[in-house]
Amino acid sequence: VQLQASGGGLVQAGGSLRLSCAASGFTVGYYAIGWFRQAPGKEREDVSCVSSGGEDTTYADSVKGRFTISRDGAKSTVYLQMNSLTSEDTAVYYCATSAICGVIVTRWDNWGQGTQVTVSS
Repeated sequence: VQLQASGGGLVQAGGSLRLSCAASGFTVGYYAIGWFRQAPGKEREDVSCVSSGGEDTTYADSVKGRFTISRDGAKSTVYLQMNSLTSEDTAVYYCATSAICGVIVTRWDNWGQGTQVTVSS
């Protein structure tokens, strides 16, 4: 059971990136998938979540209108499209599983290795 986040990189402010969270060893459709990020010296914070069925999504206020989460059941992959990036979005991004969206960080499992997103101003 493993999640792998990828797609990070260096981008200029105002640019876009698409992160991918790929699952192996389990059926990702059974779980809500969340994206989180952690900047140096800061606590890990939730960014976005998609429910197991894909019908419900949540976003942190700081990314609403700029980020879009989606899932491709056939590929067992969840995506995070990030537009209009700013330096405040610079962080390591992680994905994880839970039964439902909206639970605290400690209730999430199967944390994958993160992917670094760096936004230059």
